[in-house]
Amino acid sequence: MALYEHIYLARQDVTAQQVEAMTEQMKTVIEANGGKFNKVEYWGVKSLAFRIKKNRKAHFTLINIDAPPAAITEMERLMGINEDVLRLLTLRVEAHEEVPSAMMRKREDSDRDDRGDRGDRGDRGDRRGPRPDRPRRPREDGAVEGGSF
Repeated sequence: MALYEHIYLARQDVTAQQVEAMTEQMKTVIEANGGKFNKVEYWGVKSLAFRIKKNRKAHFTLINIDAPPAAITEMERLMGINEDVLRLLTLRVEAHEEVPSAMMRKREDSDRDDRGDRGDRGDRGDRRGPRPDRPRRPREDGAVEGGSF
């Protein structure tokens, strides 16, 4: 059997319990066709980058599946019929990650401070004089900027 990562977006109008019920419905379809769910992560309601079917937010759910291709096809067909599902994406992967996904990992303050001291930023703040690394440009009136001739 092949390994898949499946993500689907459900309308913001439905409740979290209805999203779990949809996930359970998909689980029964996959198991009826000889597959199994390895991991289910409910990411919650998140804002969308753009409107999808007049929705600005959606419930996000990630599912790791180990199933034959026919089971995935049937699950995607049933999800396409469901009006509560806005989008879905199924990717075949070589292996499932055992750790929580990036969306579930919490940002730690220590990770944000790894940049350290940036040190002296050099001459970048002072833009009053000409830069020695750039050639002089002629102005519109024909004179050269940064010097007098």
